[in-house]
Amino acid sequence: MTRIEFLDKLCQGLRGLPPATLKEIMADYEAHFKDAAAAGRNESEVAEALGDPTRLARELRAEAGVKSWDEAKTPSSAATAIIGILGLGALDILVLLPLAGGVFGTLIGIFAAAIGAFIAGGTLFAAGPFMGLPGGVFASLLAGCGVMLGSAAIGALALALTIWLVNGLVWFARLHYRVLKPALES
Repeated sequence: MTRIEFLDKLCQGLRGLPPATLKEIMADYEAHFKDAAAAGRNESEVAEALGDPTRLARELRAEAGVKSWDEAKTPSSAATAIIGILGLGALDILVLLPLAGGVFGTLIGIFAAAIGAFIAGGTLFAAGPFMGLPGGVFASLLAGCGVMLGSAAIGALALALTIWLVNGLVWFARLHYRVLKPALES
């Protein structure tokens, strides 16, 4: 994504904010791109590091609403803060929560399958030589080891994916906390 595309999407998401606030936010993100260009980074790297401009706009709207409420405790600033926070949370509740539940449920299923396959491989390794299976004792031992190693690899990949997802959720929660921190401290 180019600088212009990023800033256009961000500006569209921030429509309705007071002009001074909008100008300040846009100048700040324009400065991010200028500083990065001076450091030799390209526009797409900077846009990727800043994240999704639509999501960023929702966070900035919520932050601006909370800031407005801190500055002037009026009904309109309260409404702005509440609408901004609800807009930020609506995505979480309606889209991300069910998605996260499905993903974590699938990961639990993969872990259970990996444990079951590991136990089955151990059983094949231990009992296979005495069962008279085709291929003989050596084939039973190799098959048992193969099933155990395969299930351990699948479990390790699922664990790495789980760590990555938990880190993503922590990052996501920190974004929300950054937006809500001024309201929580007062």
